Amino acid sequence: PGADALTRAQRHRLDQHRDDQDRTLMTMQQLEAALAMAAPRRERAWCDEVCRALGVLAEAARDEASNAGQPDSLLSDIFRTQPWLRSRVRGLRTRYAQLQDSIAALQDELSAPGGPRADFAGIRQRLAWVLAGFRDQRASESDLIYEAYYDAFGSDLPHDARQIKST
Repeated sequence: PGADALTRAQRHRLDQHRDDQDRTLMTMQQLEAALAMAAPRRERAWCDEVCRALGVLAEAARDEASNAGQPDSLLSDIFRTQPWLRSRVRGLRTRYAQLQDSIAALQDELSAPGGPRADFAGIRQRLAWVLAGFRDQRASESDLIYEAYYDAFGSDLPHDARQIKST
């Protein structure tokens, strides 16, 4: 059966998932660019740009987690149809919440009166951990999706779901 076995709804869920991940990746790159800006003697501008980029990432992450939690999402489909993968789906959803909590804590700290107090290296390091968490989340989710697809259809999932025919 392979790729041709995906229904239109399954293909849509896969496309939605990839679109969400692409948006989050783009916002991660914007945050990385903001973090790389010079900070000494321009603390307020640096902090403002990091806060802006972090806010955009927070929104993308919130949307991605919300979409992944919908009853018709790709993760929900895997949870429903492949019970042996349920604990991994739960783990991914828990990690979404943990990443959102980390972002919220950093936003609170950066927006506190007095700003980051020149601990730019520390803030960069903590945000690097958050960004690494997103990368790990993405890789774990991709592994799960490809494993679920292979178990269901006995073949590899094509790299670009937009090329998959729907039934």
